Amino acid sequence: MSKVCQITGRRVRIGNNVSHSKRRTRRTFSPNLRMKRFFLEEEGRWVRLKVSTAGIREIEKNGLAATLRKAKKEGLLKKNY
Repeated sequence: MSKVCQITGRRVRIGNNVSHSKRRTRRTFSPNLRMKRFFLEEEGRWVRLKVSTAGIREIEKNGLAATLRKAKKEGLLKKNY
């Protein structure tokens, strides 16, 4: 499974490790992803999403149904959640 948040679209970023002598080697920055279940009250069922912690905060702020509609409109949700 890919390391992409289904709500915010955050994905792996690439950067450099920089040592004390300023040598640069490539490294990856992984998003803080969690598999989490949310209860979708409109449909009366549980929804399982791979979300970043920022995505969890967005769901708590705006509500699950509104956040899912926004993510689907932006093309972040491929299936019917």
